[in-house]
Amino acid sequence: MRNKIGVLGGTFDPIHFGHLRLALELKQSLGLSQMRLMPCHRPVHRDEPQVSSAQRAEMIRLALLDCPELTLDERELRRDMPSYTFDTLRSLRAELGAEVSLIWAMGTDAFAALDSWNRWQELLDYTHLVVIERPGFSLPDAGPVARLLQQHRAPASALDELPAGAIVLPSLRLLDISATGIRAQLAAGESAQFLLPESVRRYILAEGLYRQG
Repeated sequence: MRNKIGVLGGTFDPIHFGHLRLALELKQSLGLSQMRLMPCHRPVHRDEPQVSSAQRAEMIRLALLDCPELTLDERELRRDMPSYTFDTLRSLRAELGAEVSLIWAMGTDAFAALDSWNRWQELLDYTHLVVIERPGFSLPDAGPVARLLQQHRAPASALDELPAGAIVLPSLRLLDISATGIRAQLAAGESAQFLLPESVRRYILAEGLYRQG
């Protein structure tokens, strides 16, 4: 069977159980050899994270201490430049070789705006895209991204057959937790307990992260 490596990118500002459960379900349901969490350094399509890259990476490390099935990939943090997915995929492909099945996971919100990404039409030369449904967002039914989906949509079995080129839409159970909501709670002086790992919550409190002002 082909070796399959999955990647879930994001700001993880902060990482929470929604991210972790999604990553674990992707690994299990798709039979991945590895599932990597990849924090971006300087996001292109959203505001700068409220805390430093080093702090976000440390929160991920703490969250993964009890979950050996997930790993942290810090390559985007080592590049002091905007985090373009195309550059990351090219780096991953050079590291993993031509035959490994590379899977980039994203939500329907990000996928709908894919045509605004740098060199978006070349992404499928390097990876498969696994698109996860997010509440309140739908797949495009017209335009260039809709045409891309129509041309490349495939069942999950394509991840075993080819190293790249398919768009797969799995059915997963998502936890309705948002980093935005957690930051708002913390800024208001409320507890975020049970929304993220306790080790991460204690780190946030100790470092005084996300406080108002």
